Amino acid sequence: MTMIHPSPLLRQALLADATTSGAFGLLMLVAAGPLSHLLGLPEVLLRGAGAVLVPYVALLAWLSLRERMHKAFVWAVILGNILWTADSLLLLVSGWVSPTGAGYAFVIMQALVVLMYAELQIMGLRRANVAAA
Repeated sequence: MTMIHPSPLLRQALLADATTSGAFGLLMLVAAGPLSHLLGLPEVLLRGAGAVLVPYVALLAWLSLRERMHKAFVWAVILGNILWTADSLLLLVSGWVSPTGAGYAFVIMQALVVLMYAELQIMGLRRANVAAA
């Protein structure tokens, strides 16, 4: 497995992703009920998404603090972000939920932020240096 020395951009993108994901995950876990009414999204969906973000945040924090990273782990994070974005948009067009206007805005905005993190992580990965074995 290829090891890399992360570029400052990659490290910052991972940390920013962890911070944002942690804040939103905590918000969705703690306030799923009120958010459900405001956004028109099922409480179980919000709480489940928040719960999924907890181990994700731990992985990002751990990864971002490493002097060397497995390139495959970084790609897994990037692909996970792309999948999250696609799933968010699929949720809106699927008819499975009936979000309010605020719900549409919430899902679209968080999907765009997640996609931005994926792009920054790709750019940071391109600037990383391959680590000596």
